[in-house]
Amino acid sequence: MSASAHTSPLSHPYMTVDVFTHTALLGNPVAVVLGADGLSDAQMQAFARWTNLSETTFVLQPTPEGLAAGADYQLRIFTPAGELAFAGHPTLGSCHAWLAQGGQPRNPEQVLQECKKGLVAIGCDAQGALFFEAPSLDSQEISEEELAPVLQALGLQREQLLMARSLYNGSPWLGMLLDHPDTVLSVEPDFGALKKLGAKTGLAAIYEVAEDAPLIGRSSREARAFAKQAEEAAQEKVTSAQPRLEVRALIGDTASEDPVTGSLNAALAQWLTGEGLLQTPYIAAQGVCVGRDGQVHVQTAANGKLWVGGHTVTVTSGRVLL
Repeated sequence: MSASAHTSPLSHPYMTVDVFTHTALLGNPVAVVLGADGLSDAQMQAFARWTNLSETTFVLQPTPEGLAAGADYQLRIFTPAGELAFAGHPTLGSCHAWLAQGGQPRNPEQVLQECKKGLVAIGCDAQGALFFEAPSLDSQEISEEELAPVLQALGLQREQLLMARSLYNGSPWLGMLLDHPDTVLSVEPDFGALKKLGAKTGLAAIYEVAEDAPLIGRSSREARAFAKQAEEAAQEKVTSAQPRLEVRALIGDTASEDPVTGSLNAALAQWLTGEGLLQTPYIAAQGVCVGRDGQVHVQTAANGKLWVGGHTVTVTSGRVLL
C-alpha cells in the first residue's frame, strides 16, 4: 500500500551553519530548512525538537504584507520548546544559507528578513561578516524580590551585581551586569532552580580598557574548557582585536547554556550603550565555558542604529525529507 500524496515527505534544501565564528564548531550552530512553504507549524516544531539545537529555522516566501514592504523571505524560528519572534544567530545563519542556495536580495545593499518581530535588515561588511540591525528593545526595571532567587540560583552575592533589567527584543532576557568578567566566567548555575524560575538570564561584564583581562582573566577557564581548541583557533584568528564585553546566556527552560547569542548581545548593546557604559564599535566574547570561541561584533551605523554580527561558516549542506 502506498502512502497518499499528502502524507509523503518532500525534499527540502537543508544546511547547518555555525555563527559568530571564523572556525567551524567554535560558534553557535543553527539548522536551516529552505523552501519550507507548505510545512505546518506542527511539522516545524517536531523537526526543531528532533534536531534539539537551540534554534531551527524555516525559510519561506514572504507574506503579502512582507513582500509589499520589500522582504526577501520570511523566517520562522523554533526552539525545541516553541517559536520565537526573533533570534540573532538564527537570523545570520539563515541569511548565510539563503544566499548560499542562490538567494538574490531585491535591494543589492541589504537582505530584508520578515519574521514575527517584523522586518530585520541584514548587511555584509568588507570581511564577509553578516550583521543584522538590532530590533527595537523593550527594557523594564526588575524588583529586588524578583532578583533574589535568580542570584541564589547563580551563586552570586548581591554586591556582585551592578545593574539588572528585563529586556525584550523578540526574545526575553534578564540582563545582569556583573562586577568583573571573572565573575561571569566563574558562575556555576543551578539549572534546576533556573528552570523552576523560568529564568532566561544574560550575564555580562565589561573589560576595562587598560586591563589585559581578555587574555589573563579568561586563561584559566579556557585551559579547563577547551585548551587545545582555543589554541588552534587563536592561531587562525583573522583579527587581533580583544573583547570589550564577556557574555554568558543561561536558559532555564532547557537547563542549558547557549554558546553565542545574537538577540542577547543586541539587547545588551542597546542597554549598555544607552547607559553610557559601552561605546561602539566593540567585540563581545561568549561561549568559553561551553568550549566555544564566539566573537560578536557590535557597531553603529550612520543613522545611529546598532548592528550586531559576525562570521558564519557552512558545516553541513544537503537535503531533508519533511
